[in-house]
Amino acid sequence: MSSMDDASAGLYALVSRAVAGDADATEGLLGAVHRMVSRYCRARLPRSGGTGDTAEDVAQEVCIAVLAALPRYRDEGKPFEAFVYRVAANKVADVRRSSYRGPVPQADLPDVPDLADGPEEAALRRSDAGRARALLAQLPENLRELMLLRVAVGLSAEETGRALGMTPGAVRVAQHRAVQRLRALAAASDEQTGSLS
Repeated sequence: MSSMDDASAGLYALVSRAVAGDADATEGLLGAVHRMVSRYCRARLPRSGGTGDTAEDVAQEVCIAVLAALPRYRDEGKPFEAFVYRVAANKVADVRRSSYRGPVPQADLPDVPDLADGPEEAALRRSDAGRARALLAQLPENLRELMLLRVAVGLSAEETGRALGMTPGAVRVAQHRAVQRLRALAAASDEQTGSLS
């Protein structure tokens, strides 16, 4: 049995015990869920300019949702990770929808000087991130999720396969196709930008 199989078996054991009401298993499971979704949420949500870290807030909401769903959770042959990432994807979508509806609170004026990057560096970083998001948005949802889990979250092909209900080989093939499509989209965007200048 590989270490990934051991990790999956350990998670499954935690889930089984947590569903049965074991408080220690529930605590361990929530820690594992939080580790799984924190990077996913940071990859899917931009950092807020307000008082809090939106991605961390969403990761906490995912943990609460998973905890609330545990008494009703039934193993239907799908990996628990797939359930967790589906909850996370729904919470991220909720936050994105709500961000279009209202103002974003801003932090109070700081008491100390801000030593963060200046406007030029921040604009360049946002520009690169914005371009990557725009290219990813042109992929079908299944490929976009796969790329986020593999690249932004850093999951292995095996972990991504468990989360998406695919074999590791299918994950690798789909990732290759997604990368090829992203290259073509980037080249087309560069050509269009070059013809406009």
